[in-house]
Amino acid sequence: MRQKPRKPAVPRPAQETVRHVIIDLLRSHTLSARDISTLAHIPEKEVYGHLEHIRRSIQADGGILVVIPAECRSCGFVFVKRGRLTPPGKCPVCLHETIFEPLFHIAFPASAF
Repeated sequence: MRQKPRKPAVPRPAQETVRHVIIDLLRSHTLSARDISTLAHIPEKEVYGHLEHIRRSIQADGGILVVIPAECRSCGFVFVKRGRLTPPGKCPVCLHETIFEPLFHIAFPASAF
């Protein structure tokens, strides 16, 4: 069976790192890690490491990584006190594994612009 030839990979410009791409995406949209993964062309598992670093680095500029917490689809339990950015495995109340993913957004105070 013949395979289609692959298109050559187009490298990003030197000034545009993966984290810069993620920051630009989160400034204008509220996204899940899966959405970020798709738009930034990186594996979803890598997104969480980048988000941890972004959370710390944007604080120097006065920015805040806003996390809309995960929520159980079955009983509606909201994981408000969760410090980790990764989605939980199952609900502690009903023990179902169907969980809405946390959503992320970057907010800057009005004086930072």
